[in-house]
Amino acid sequence: MAWTAGMGALLGLLAIASGFVTLRTGWIVPTARRHVTRPRLHGLGALLTGTSVVLQSLCFFRVMPSVSWEARFLGGNALLFGGLLLIAFSQLLPPRRSHE
Repeated sequence: MAWTAGMGALLGLLAIASGFVTLRTGWIVPTARRHVTRPRLHGLGALLTGTSVVLQSLCFFRVMPSVSWEARFLGGNALLFGGLLLIAFSQLLPPRRSHE
């Protein structure tokens, strides 16, 4: 079971790195580039999603102070759902108009 939490932490760190790069430079992963109309929302969503997965893995390995399972469940799912909503909005909302 530990290897699944370890892989989750690794993928969460990858999502955090991707979100950070997207926020700093506007670069999007090539497979999502065609669909994303708002890179900042996509970057924030990737950061929230990756943070949720990493925090869940840290709680599994007991690196973080122990909190109740309800707080871990609700907090982790709120972060994950919020990140996924931001990623969905980054693809569904129309592009911003530039002020000329």
